[in-house]
Amino acid sequence: MISLAGRDILHSWGKFVLTGIGLGLLIGVTLTMAGVYRGMVDDARVLLDNSGADLWVVQQDTQGPYAESSSLRDDVVRSVRGLPGVARAANVTYLTMQVRASVGRDAGREVRAMIVGFEPGQPGEPGYLVAGRHVTRSHYEAVVDVRTGFTLGQRIRIRRHDYTVVGMTQRMVSSGGDPMVFIPLKDAQEAQFLKDNDAILNERARTAANPALNRPGVPGLLEAIQASQAANRNVNTVLVQVQPGVPAETVAEPIRRWKHLEAYTRAQMEEILVAKLIATSAKQIGMFLVILAIVSAAIVAFIIYTMTLGKIREIAVLKLIGTRNRTIAGMILQQALGLGLIGFIVGKVAATFWAPIFPKYVLLEVNDALLGLVAVMVICALASTLAIRAALAVDPAAAIGG
Repeated sequence: MISLAGRDILHSWGKFVLTGIGLGLLIGVTLTMAGVYRGMVDDARVLLDNSGADLWVVQQDTQGPYAESSSLRDDVVRSVRGLPGVARAANVTYLTMQVRASVGRDAGREVRAMIVGFEPGQPGEPGYLVAGRHVTRSHYEAVVDVRTGFTLGQRIRIRRHDYTVVGMTQRMVSSGGDPMVFIPLKDAQEAQFLKDNDAILNERARTAANPALNRPGVPGLLEAIQASQAANRNVNTVLVQVQPGVPAETVAEPIRRWKHLEAYTRAQMEEILVAKLIATSAKQIGMFLVILAIVSAAIVAFIIYTMTLGKIREIAVLKLIGTRNRTIAGMILQQALGLGLIGFIVGKVAATFWAPIFPKYVLLEVNDALLGLVAVMVICALASTLAIRAALAVDPAAAIGG
């Protein structure tokens, strides 16, 4: 049997294909939006995987170190290491800031990055390198993610000091997608917590002017406070690896009870990052997906309806020769589904092509693509109902009318 829908499409194939391409670009944007959300979730999980931790010990009553700020004294790690079930524990700092190249042809170029201060050989160190070596000196060496655009041997500036890039890693990003720069812990503490010289002098003058600290009965107190102000040794979190076979919650519970700190397991930290930190972004993306679906349905409905009105006389002839309404409705439905299929193929190819050049990680999953195909077919089928109703209302007499 001759396909009426196919013959009609071939008759106006140029208009049909161009419409499918336009619809496909819109579907490509929809798939990309879904991929952006998947990428945000994957960034959060990769961040936790890269830390190598089973527990995150942070300041009490905070959800740090990623969703909120957290500040701990760096000697807390010693008491954590002594707890039963703890295999390793290490201080780590996190600071998001602008890092710029200090020398070379791209000197002055800035990149927003998360600065990670870590102890070599401990949790928090980058798990693998794609080039170069790990940090071996206690100062002024850095390992950077390839997405920073920095190269081996390049000098980069963080706060007041220059660092030499000695290693390159990959897929080390923050929950916001910013590439990571790993530097020694002491350097990171200075960058994040240590005040500059003017601030220290002003603080010392303010402290010295306090009469309560200059009484004869408190000798040495002023000097002790000033020394403490000049050497502030804080960290953002203590990353803990538990011994094999020991549940993380078993170690976390005494930390919360006796250390007056907060301890999060992997599942709890993932809940904070996915369900809370990116919740607003997820809602925004969801709204965009709904809007794009409505726009796609409106485009398909308009195109199919316009094409149907353009062949009113042909439909009337079909009715006059005895063609059943079901056949006419099937022809229009096939055209709508064909338009949707062309649009989906174009959209999937377009999304796959432009996803790698997005500044944020876009993760295109097969399940999302299959769900998108089903959604496109359903939308096209629903959108064709308006054209079908118009076709079924055509009077056969129009075939012989003036």
